[in-house]
Amino acid sequence: QVQLVESGGGLVQAGGSLRLSCAASGRTFSSYSMGWFRQAPGKEREFVAAISWSSGSTYYADSVKGRFTISRDNAKNTVYLQIGSLKPEDTAVYYCAASASGVRAVLVIRTRYDYWGQGTQVTVSS
Repeated sequence: QVQLVESGGGLVQAGGSLRLSCAASGRTFSSYSMGWFRQAPGKEREFVAAISWSSGSTYYADSVKGRFTISRDNAKNTVYLQIGSLKPEDTAVYYCAASASGVRAVLVIRTRYDYWGQGTQVTVSS
């Protein structure tokens, strides 16, 4: 079992930045790839970024490439999402999730994640 708790969301002006954190419980954190997804009102939850447990490779949705950075600290059982150059369309609830897969083709798929956090709200004002 892995329990995930996100933090770091808030209200920010367009062009600003935030760092989201996701703290994981459990001894096997380093064996899970970690992903970030987001869900805006009335929309489906969409992939944002992921980091593989096996290779450390990172993957991003096209809409956030160059603006968002995912990283992890296995010693702290924490994954981070640095989000910058924020736009109003980045407004959403951001969720972290854990997957046993280390493959990019799998990590972009919401249903392939085994554990989810409760989400943290990010609101970007124009």
